[in-house]
Amino acid sequence: MRRVRHLRRPRLATTGIAATAAALLAATLTPTAGAADRPTRSTAIARAAEVLRDRATSLGLTAAQGTTVRDVIVDADGAQHVRYDRTYRGLPVLGGDFVVHLAPGGAFRGADRASTRALDLPGVTPTVKAPRAADLAAAALRAANVGETLRGLTSEPRLVVDALHGTPRLAWRTESLAQDEAGNPVARTVLTDATTGRQIDAWDVLESAAGDGESLYGGTVPLETTASGSTFQLKDPTRGGTYTGDAANRTDLCLLGICVRRAPATLFTDADNHWGTGTAADRASAAVDAQYGTDTTWDYYKDVHGRNGIAGDGRGSYNRVHYGNGYNNAFWDDSCFCMTYGDGDGNLLGPLVSLDVAGHEMTHGVTSATADLTYSGEPGGLNEATSDIFGTLVEFHAENAADPGDWLVGEKIVRPGFGKPALRFMDRPSKDGSSADCWSPAVRNLDVHYSSGVANHFAYLLAEGSGTRTIGGVAHSGTTCDGSTVTGIGKEKLGAIWYRALTVYMTSSTDYAGARTATLNAARDLYGAGSTEHSAVAAAWNAVSVAAT
Repeated sequence: MRRVRHLRRPRLATTGIAATAAALLAATLTPTAGAADRPTRSTAIARAAEVLRDRATSLGLTAAQGTTVRDVIVDADGAQHVRYDRTYRGLPVLGGDFVVHLAPGGAFRGADRASTRALDLPGVTPTVKAPRAADLAAAALRAANVGETLRGLTSEPRLVVDALHGTPRLAWRTESLAQDEAGNPVARTVLTDATTGRQIDAWDVLESAAGDGESLYGGTVPLETTASGSTFQLKDPTRGGTYTGDAANRTDLCLLGICVRRAPATLFTDADNHWGTGTAADRASAAVDAQYGTDTTWDYYKDVHGRNGIAGDGRGSYNRVHYGNGYNNAFWDDSCFCMTYGDGDGNLLGPLVSLDVAGHEMTHGVTSATADLTYSGEPGGLNEATSDIFGTLVEFHAENAADPGDWLVGEKIVRPGFGKPALRFMDRPSKDGSSADCWSPAVRNLDVHYSSGVANHFAYLLAEGSGTRTIGGVAHSGTTCDGSTVTGIGKEKLGAIWYRALTVYMTSSTDYAGARTATLNAARDLYGAGSTEHSAVAAAWNAVSVAAT
């Protein structure tokens, strides 16, 4: 499951018998600011701007650099966290992002920076010209798809400053896109040194995860729809206007948000507001799953974390189902703010519209709007793990008897030809044959879908602890890399800690050592330094071989 990458704080609530992350934050960060005293987003931005002026040197900012606000978090006690992107002489800086932390009164508390290296390039005129960068990226896409005849291959280079891979340098970030022999999209981002022409890095661009409806995987599910004359539209006015359409088995041909052809999303309509039949023979059945997944993911983030929509701005996304022909993938696309689902080939995978897949893919949108973890190396593994973690927590939150929560990913969509009962196994990731249970230096060279195993393993141990147990009707076995015994603190606290770490402390370059620090900071904020929860985070990271540095 992959993501296309071109490129807030509402009510407090509780769910079940456990306090939500938003409520826990209000209860533990003291003193609590009154509604009239709590800083607004605009106030936080203005205060942070003063910090940038006063502390430019210590933050590595110079007259050649520009900053733009990406996200703002205001805690219940009034503390503020303002996240920035940077430019250098007008060029985007990969790894230039940073977060400024302010006390409730506006005093500077600290900053987290994706890179601390000085930005001071001799010039921004590339030796390697754009057409050469485009050719190199096209060759890289062909090399990554050996044996495939690619059609309509297009490469768009964009000049950037790369601060993610050592000393900052001028580079071309080139997005290459084509169609394979079945007409499905393949894409790759290639980072090329603009002086030498050497490839710096490369990664996949497509990240791979009051009516009612009969879904393929979740049984009969409730749906909020829109009446339109004598028919109903599969469009939810209560969740930002989210809707689901039929892609008619077509695919996109887009690059950097510019589409030569965009697969349609023809809105589903129905006469009686009872959608689908629960079988793939009815095209509306997959649409039911997709809309239900969008609704449930929206509800999870709002009910549990106080986040109003994927981008935190109340805006609804949309879904396209029946994309491509036998397409074994689903992906989130920032450029259209939409989810896209293939039907699967029927042998390895069925339609990829299960609840945990929806939660996984839409979480890529949340990550993009917050830490924007680079989809390569250890940050890429953490990006994928973040989607696995929250996709799993969405499934638990739904409390759907037809699809009970467990720590498997994609168990509903696999078919006999796949040879395994799920795509991934969070209790012991290596059960998929490729993922890492424990951190080692080799992890950073793995595909991000496999390096994610370390964080998935951590998340399971933090929530459930080590040992064997049955969850959602599935036998789980939480092993540890150091032979230790870990006591879990529950799913709700895992979600609270990871969400705060993602939205407040992680940056685009966060690696596993940085994730340990970020989650310990989050646990400290939520529960106190030296608390049971704080100690459990350290123990769970130790158990997957991510030790204190």
